[in-house]
Amino acid sequence: MTENSTGRRSTAGGVLGAATVAMGLIAGVFYIFACDVMPSLARSDDRVFIEVMQNINDVIQNPVFFLSFMGALVLTALSAWQSRKSPHRWWVFAALAAYALAILFTVVVNIPLNNRLADAGNPATIADPAAVRRRFEDTWVAWNVVRALLSTLALACLTRALLLYRHRTYTSAYLESAAGSSASR
Repeated sequence: MTENSTGRRSTAGGVLGAATVAMGLIAGVFYIFACDVMPSLARSDDRVFIEVMQNINDVIQNPVFFLSFMGALVLTALSAWQSRKSPHRWWVFAALAAYALAILFTVVVNIPLNNRLADAGNPATIADPAAVRRRFEDTWVAWNVVRALLSTLALACLTRALLLYRHRTYTSAYLESAAGSSASR
């Protein structure tokens, strides 16, 4: 935290740090789906695949996930606004753009696929589960990899911004204390 011109503590560093943590959580979710959940499900038969994905899509709609999913966007946007005059602003803006794209792809591709899979009904009574799976799996997996890459890029950008913010804060504090000690001699 740094002090602003009125002497109050600034929350910019805290918001940037919280955005970074929230983005890390979301990047981790997309990552674990890309490198473990979906490859594991790929080994399952069609009805099991559909049932498990329907369950995952149902259970993931919870307040904790929603808070981190949307929190990463809100905190990154707030951090972008707070850093608009700071040297690290371009990193935060890049993170916001990358994550906004990930959310866009989620809304335009993955959620409609999830809804279509839910509308297929009970996996035990689906006439052609292989066709239902074919219409879902490859597209969902490919766009999830895109979301994983974009959210990881956003995390890297926020991490860089946080490092630059901290470096500037510590450098400024050092220079202020050094200037103060020389002036008092």
